[in-house]
Amino acid sequence: MEEKNEEEIKEIEKGEIEVAREKIEARLTSWKPKTKLGRLVFEGKIKSLDEILEKGIKIKEPEIVDFLCPMKSEVVMIGGRPGKGGGIKRTPIKITAKMHRSGRRYTSTAFAVVGNGKGIVGYGKGRAKEGRESIEKAIEKAKLNLIKIKRGCGSWECGCNGEHSIPFKVWGHSGSVKVKLMPAPRGVGIVASDEAKKILRLAGIEDIWIKSYGNTGTRMNLIKAVYDGLKKLHSIKTGE
Repeated sequence: MEEKNEEEIKEIEKGEIEVAREKIEARLTSWKPKTKLGRLVFEGKIKSLDEILEKGIKIKEPEIVDFLCPMKSEVVMIGGRPGKGGGIKRTPIKITAKMHRSGRRYTSTAFAVVGNGKGIVGYGKGRAKEGRESIEKAIEKAKLNLIKIKRGCGSWECGCNGEHSIPFKVWGHSGSVKVKLMPAPRGVGIVASDEAKKILRLAGIEDIWIKSYGNTGTRMNLIKAVYDGLKKLHSIKTGE
């Protein structure tokens, strides 16, 4: 029964993401840029997302990202519902209730990560009355929060000079959660929790070790801590 429930959750998550992608594609066909950066991209004067991120230009329209480099997206399992025999069954949407005079009003919250698998990654949180709308908002906000990370091979056991891991050990934190990201040799894979694997895969990292501290059950803080560590890879000069 547990395996069946997990499969159902994955199907719901997959279906919600597919619908969100279809809406994004439909919106892109009728896109009219509202910012200077959007107009430059639309006119073909800027042809690369790397160029925007390297110059540190703020992206204010998610259509810019869709136009230049379509992103893959994943929804983080931040919600939960009671399971049979106790425990919590994780869900991609967190539902909260607020009491009003007219009764309870429910709000759906989603947390998504996006990336191109080649060193660009971002995260975002969305809220709406419907779960589908919250996922769409989360994906849109993630596209406005992109960073370009530094990849490499910092493991003394490998030394292949490739870009399958990270160049050196780094720490990241968010709230009570702390993570230590450590380079791993080729073939090890991503040694991390299932949720942390999502952001690392989308970032294009194939081999890494992660050690976490604090309340890692708070999935959003865990992802933010990993993101913070990846962002800090640019704060240290490697002499290249």
